[in-house]
Amino acid sequence: MLSVKSLHAYYGRAHILNGVSLEAAAGEVVALLGRNGAGKSTAMKAIMGLVPPTEGTVAFAGQRIERLAPHRIARLGLGYVPEDRRIFTELTVLENLEVGRQPARTGAPLWTEERLFALFPNLAEMKARRASAMSGGEQQMLTIARTLMGNPRCVLLDEPSEGLAPIVVREIGRVVQGLKGGRLSILLVEQNYHLALRVADRVYVMNKGQIVWEGTPAGLEADEEIKRRFLGVAEAGGDA
Repeated sequence: MLSVKSLHAYYGRAHILNGVSLEAAAGEVVALLGRNGAGKSTAMKAIMGLVPPTEGTVAFAGQRIERLAPHRIARLGLGYVPEDRRIFTELTVLENLEVGRQPARTGAPLWTEERLFALFPNLAEMKARRASAMSGGEQQMLTIARTLMGNPRCVLLDEPSEGLAPIVVREIGRVVQGLKGGRLSILLVEQNYHLALRVADRVYVMNKGQIVWEGTPAGLEADEEIKRRFLGVAEAGGDA
């Protein structure tokens, strides 16, 4: 579904991505892990066209997209949930969902308000509430739901649990688990190591703009050196 090969990107003169390659198959959840500053969010933005890559290729559903504008990429069915949410605070929950609506597309799950409210029961109880009156966790759920209203074939989830209370982090994990098993692919950038490994089918680890490890969650759990050097996870299993 998504194939990234030898991607390079800069912020000004700073070389942030240095030959990143990764892929996500249809229906797969792939986690991209690494310390702060490793280049994870920049990789997401480069895939989405928000940071123009200088070298490399990005293919989505068999089509090259690395030279397309972000709105054209979105119309192809690649959804993006940014780490800063960017909801419309003066609009209600239902109005935010309507903003995200796109036509049904071949090969993608079809989302309706009813189906989304089944996945996000808290949102169902506040349909008419303005987003400005919602908690951070509720706003994050709304951001994900609004992206799903576009009927994407793949979603880029950038740090969905950042700054949220543990009970909300567990809810984020439940939502991602609920999206698994269908045709939707998910590329997940996440600082919460345990959440990422709980929901992922495969994992990539980034450091200084490069992929330094790839494999299964079980393989990463067993690799104490990679966890210590690049993730700051102690051998006891907790965060360092």
